[in-house]
Amino acid sequence: MTPGQILASILLALVIGFGGAWQVQGWRMGEKLAEQDGLHKDDLADIGKAAASQARAEQDKRLAAEQQLSRQDQKHTKELSDEQRKQAVIRDRLATADLRLSVLLKDPASGCDVPTTTAAVGVVHATRRAQLDPAHAQRIIAITADGNNGLIALRACQAYVREISAVH
Repeated sequence: MTPGQILASILLALVIGFGGAWQVQGWRMGEKLAEQDGLHKDDLADIGKAAASQARAEQDKRLAAEQQLSRQDQKHTKELSDEQRKQAVIRDRLATADLRLSVLLKDPASGCDVPTTTAAVGVVHATRRAQLDPAHAQRIIAITADGNNGLIALRACQAYVREISAVH
């Protein structure tokens, strides 16, 4: 063999060796990449399961809060309708003169000169009372009804805020 052929054979051997080494290195890297891909898929699956679990927990909390708010709304509605029914009965009794509103008057000896039209009758002894005009009594009942409705609505709002605050 000539020195050129020897050199060509050495170069060919080196190229084949490098090519084989390159191929083996590629296989190793492919295995590592496949292993990392599998680990990555497992991590993604775990993250997905955790997110789904958290979403279910949040959904359960939201559902419980909605049910509680629904019960509170039903309670508020019943309380409001009961109060309105009571106010209607009082208005009807005032309109039929079955019920009269009166106010306490100061003792005449104290210098109060409010005229009275009726004698003192009622549970308060030794005081004088004056009956209110039925129209005025109706207006007073309407004002107290509005106040009672406002208090009921305020309690409902406070319960709503407490419930929402407890959820978050």
